Amino acid sequence: MSAPPPRQRVREAFERAAASYDGAAVLQRQVCDHLLADFDPSPEPNSILDAGCGTGYGARLLRSRWPGAHLTAVDFAPAMLALARDDADVCLAADIEALPCRDASFAAWWSSLTVQWCDAEKVFGEARRVLRPGGRLALSTLGPDTFHELREAFSGIDRYRHTLSFSEPPVIGTALAQAGFADIRLHRQTLSLHYPDLKSLLRAVKDIGANSVGEGARAGLFGRSAWQQVQAAYERHRTPAGLPARYDVILAYARK
Repeated sequence: MSAPPPRQRVREAFERAAASYDGAAVLQRQVCDHLLADFDPSPEPNSILDAGCGTGYGARLLRSRWPGAHLTAVDFAPAMLALARDDADVCLAADIEALPCRDASFAAWWSSLTVQWCDAEKVFGEARRVLRPGGRLALSTLGPDTFHELREAFSGIDRYRHTLSFSEPPVIGTALAQAGFADIRLHRQTLSLHYPDLKSLLRAVKDIGANSVGEGARAGLFGRSAWQQVQAAYERHRTPAGLPARYDVILAYARK
């Protein structure tokens, strides 16, 4: 699995982004909708854990789908969790790599666009631990084609990392199997958003807290000439809808 950024750095980025997140999280809402559309556990879950709940959009979807279920929302960014408090029965400020929950306490475990920030092996181990026998898992994460245009635009400028390192679907499937899950199903799809210019695109990424890339990131600012080169390189990808930001979305479902 790809190494995630330092946990404290990620937490701080999402803390800062809490106020701007909902206004910028267009793609994140789309992915939640896709994840729920193919999640059909039987029997219907009476207790659900939303792991990495953010501001609560996924929790609201789950509440709408299964209004009788007891919903626990977990996020390690308190400012995010504060915005989700009305959407769950219990809110826990905690890391999904080490859940403060009893063994076998949930019928379903859900996580949308959170695992890429974590040690997936730890997350999947915890998911299996807190699920009851036969419990169901649903998660979304991002694959290596995410931000392809952005990486290409920066590639001729420097050798620093400008995005996370994302895992291929088979790697996700193998990690789930090694954690002890069965009936694993993986789906992959590409979603794109479009922006009028590169500054707007990068601002949207920052506004959802997704600008922490871990070791190998550039420490200083670009000079004017380098920035103009990046803009020119990205302009080659322009479509009638604007500059694209590609998301390589992986949806995974499994049973304990």
